[in-house]
Amino acid sequence: MQVTVNGKTEEMPEDTTVSRYLERRGASPESLVVELNGAVLARTGWPGRILRDGDRLEIVRFVQGG
Repeated sequence: MQVTVNGKTEEMPEDTTVSRYLERRGASPESLVVELNGAVLARTGWPGRILRDGDRLEIVRFVQGG
């Protein structure tokens, strides 16, 4: 299955959830916002949301600085 992540197409297994995808990338969920197909996806929805062929993910990481 193909999913577009931050503008780049990636192949992933059919049963991939948003949480599993982020774990595989080694991402720290506390500092992320995930947009799925144009809508912000609540963090509580990540474990149950199975990605589908053609989905579009935008992953934004918060960075602190001064």
